[in-house]
Amino acid sequence: MHGLILRTFQVFVLDTYGDTAWDAIISRADLPVPAFEAMLTYPVEIYEGLIGAAEQALDKPRDVFLEDVGTYLVSHPHSEGLRRLLRFGGVDYIDFLHSLDDLPDRARLAVGDLFLPDLELHEVGPGSFHLEVGEGLSGFASVMIGVLRAMADDYGALVLLDAEPGARLVDITLIETAYAEGREFDLAARGQS
Repeated sequence: MHGLILRTFQVFVLDTYGDTAWDAIISRADLPVPAFEAMLTYPVEIYEGLIGAAEQALDKPRDVFLEDVGTYLVSHPHSEGLRRLLRFGGVDYIDFLHSLDDLPDRARLAVGDLFLPDLELHEVGPGSFHLEVGEGLSGFASVMIGVLRAMADDYGALVLLDAEPGARLVDITLIETAYAEGREFDLAARGQS
């Protein structure tokens, strides 16, 4: 398991719930380390133990916790780099959806040894899509629901997302592409003055 994934969960919990929640999770999971290094590799059992402990410590179903992680990845100021990477997928939400097939490869360009499950988008009708999430990372479809929901807000689109708990198929219904004003996005990243 890539340490970047585990570190993401750690930072999400710390930013969202605080040190006490993280301490409770690492205690319940009986983790060998209290913190993760983003560029190291860990046994996959640590990932499963971490998610299970978070479910218990936060009293949240697994899929809800993972969806919250996905939302965090796009909407939190600490994740602006990932948001920018995703926004390069297109000028509107439909373009973004069609760029999802390339997301695992784009992630690997940024972090060479990070392997995300394959994503395959199927257009099943006007404004109706299925996102098929490949195997390889348990719960990744739930993370993607959070990402899809946050990116819809980012673009100002109104969408309905649905998936069965634990499923690898996400139903996406695009109701309106310009429902609200999206977040500002500029191709050129600007430094703080």
